[in-house]
Amino acid sequence: MVDIKQQNIDADTLDWIKDKVGSYEALFSKKALKYRSMGLHEKQLSEKDYRKHILEEYTFLKRPFIILNDAVFIGNTKDAVTGAKKALGN
Repeated sequence: MVDIKQQNIDADTLDWIKDKVGSYEALFSKKALKYRSMGLHEKQLSEKDYRKHILEEYTFLKRPFIILNDAVFIGNTKDAVTGAKKALGN
């Protein structure tokens, strides 16, 4: 367990997770309050932008995320929760 409020995700870990899921956008939370307050909803963000914002502010990292061996599960969608439970053997 890592409390990303205390220590945000590091660049190497973020890049590794991105390689597993395919894009930084998939890791980016558009539900974060700062997404609108910073006016990001009105901009065309690039992968570089998504990465920069996640590294600067933990609230932009979609949560929860689970890393289990080489598997990564992002968010609380039914598929993500089911996949994580299956990987954990529950």
